[in-house]
Amino acid sequence: MAKETHATRLIAYLKEYGNVTSLDAFKELGNTRLAATIFILKQEGYKFETKNVSVPTRWNDSATVAKYTLI
Repeated sequence: MAKETHATRLIAYLKEYGNVTSLDAFKELGNTRLAATIFILKQEGYKFETKNVSVPTRWNDSATVAKYTLI
């Protein structure tokens, strides 16, 4: 059985849930470097759609984050 990596966990997560943000990756996968994992997967031939989305902050403001979807 192959060892799980951030990349394999991310692919499984995307197949189940459809998309991911850096906050999702941190909370659900323990991945603090989502963009780096996406970069590696792109080099392996995976294709992603990236959208910028606005999310609320704890100060009732908003921040923009990337949301990745596996194509």
